[in-house]
Amino acid sequence: MKIIVAGAGAVGSHLAKMLSQENHDIVLIDPDEDKLRQVGSNLDVMTRTGSATSLTDLMDCGIKKTDLFISVARKEETNITACILGKRLGALKTIARIDNQEYLYAKHREHFTSMGIDYMIYPEKIASREVVGLLEQAGSTDIYDFSGKKLSLFVVKIDDESNIANKSLNEISSDDKKQEFRAVAINRKGETIIPKGDFIVYVGDFIYVIATKEGIDDLLEISGKKKFDIRNIMILGGSRIGTLTAKELGGQHNIKLIERDREKSYKLSNMLNNTLVVNGDGRDVNLLLEEGLEKMDAFIAVTGDSEINILSCMLARRMGVKKSICEVENIEYIALAEQMGIDTIINKKLITASRIFRFTTSETVSSVKCLTGTDAEVLEFDVKDNAKITLASLSEMNFPKDSIIGGIIRGESSFIANGYTLIKPGDKVVVFSLPSAISKVSKFFN
Repeated sequence: MKIIVAGAGAVGSHLAKMLSQENHDIVLIDPDEDKLRQVGSNLDVMTRTGSATSLTDLMDCGIKKTDLFISVARKEETNITACILGKRLGALKTIARIDNQEYLYAKHREHFTSMGIDYMIYPEKIASREVVGLLEQAGSTDIYDFSGKKLSLFVVKIDDESNIANKSLNEISSDDKKQEFRAVAINRKGETIIPKGDFIVYVGDFIYVIATKEGIDDLLEISGKKKFDIRNIMILGGSRIGTLTAKELGGQHNIKLIERDREKSYKLSNMLNNTLVVNGDGRDVNLLLEEGLEKMDAFIAVTGDSEINILSCMLARRMGVKKSICEVENIEYIALAEQMGIDTIINKKLITASRIFRFTTSETVSSVKCLTGTDAEVLEFDVKDNAKITLASLSEMNFPKDSIIGGIIRGESSFIANGYTLIKPGDKVVVFSLPSAISKVSKFFN
C-alpha cells in the first residue's frame, strides 16, 4: 500500500514506525527537517521536507498514486486542508486529525465527506472514552472489549496480594475449570513475552488475559483483585480529555475537577452541570487533601504534563485511592510510570495510531488496539471462506511464534482458544501479536 503521512510529530512518527514493519511504501512529510532526520535515521521510510498543503510538495510525494493519505499535523486547519487537496489530487482515502468534536456529529459528517475527507480522528475524544471504559471494570489495570464485550482483554498487574504470583501459567489455567480465560502475554520490565505454559509469573509482571463474560469474575478472584463500585471521582486537569470525561461521567458519579487556570475554571463550571470545578494547582498537596483526595474511589490525572500526572497519581495511591488513571504523553515515561505503581496509563498518541492503523490492514481485520507500555497489538480478524486458519486445529497450524490466538467469537457466543480448537468461516478471532509477526498472522486469515 502506498501511504503518505503528513506530520512528523509524536503521532505521525509512531504511526510511521508501526507501518514500516508492514512492508508498506511510506512517505513522511513535514516542514521540520530536524524531525524528519531523526525519524529517517531510525525507520525505513522515505522523508520529504515540505508542506502538506503545498500542491507541488504533494505531487512530489506521489499523491496521484497514493492509497491512503493521513494528516496528523499539530494544527487542525492544516490537516483538513491537506486532506481536501490530497483527495482532489488522487489519494484514494484520506484521514484527518481534528480537535473539534462537533465535526464528528452525524449532521456534519456529510459536509466533510463531500470535501474529500473520508475519516476524522479526534484523539482526546477517543482517550476520554478509554478512561470511561477503564472505570467500568475497576479490578483490572486495563480492559479492551471486542464485539460488544463478548470477549475482553484484561491487563492485570501482579502484586504482593495476588494469588498467582510465583505460579506457572499451566498452574493458573488449571484453576479455571471451564477455560473461560487465557493468558496470552506477559510484560516484564518493559519486555513483552509470548509465554509457554511453563512460564512462571512474578510480582511486578503485567499479564494480558483474554476472558469471556463468564470468566471475568473468576479471573479477578484468582489474580487477587476485587471489584468495587466507583462513585467519587477526582479529575486533575480541565484539558479536553478531562472535560469530555467529566461530561460523560457526571450524570452517574460525583465528579470534582481541579483546574489551575482561573478563567478556564469559570468556563468549565458553566459548561459542566454535574461537576464541581475547583480552581487550584494540582501540584499543591494540601489542596488535593483539602478537596478530599483520600475519600475518592478514582483519581484521573490528565493535565497534559506527564510529570505532574505521574506524581499526583502516586500521591493518590499513597492516600488509598482504589483506582488511578494517568495520562502519560511522553512515551519514554510509560515504563517508568508502570514501575512506580500507577494503575493505568493512557497515551492519546498510541490510541490515535491504533485507530488509524486499522485502515492499513487487510479487510479481514475488524479492529486493532495498540497496547500502552508495549509494542504489541491486539487484532480482531473476520474469518473468510477458505482461509488457511480453517483448514486444521490450532495445534496443527504452526502459528507464528510471536503471536497467539486468545479467543473466538461465533455468533452470539464466545470461547477461549486451545490446541484442539477448529476455527470456522464467519468466526471473529482475537489475536495478540508482536509487530514482527503481524504480516505472517494476516496470511492465515486472507
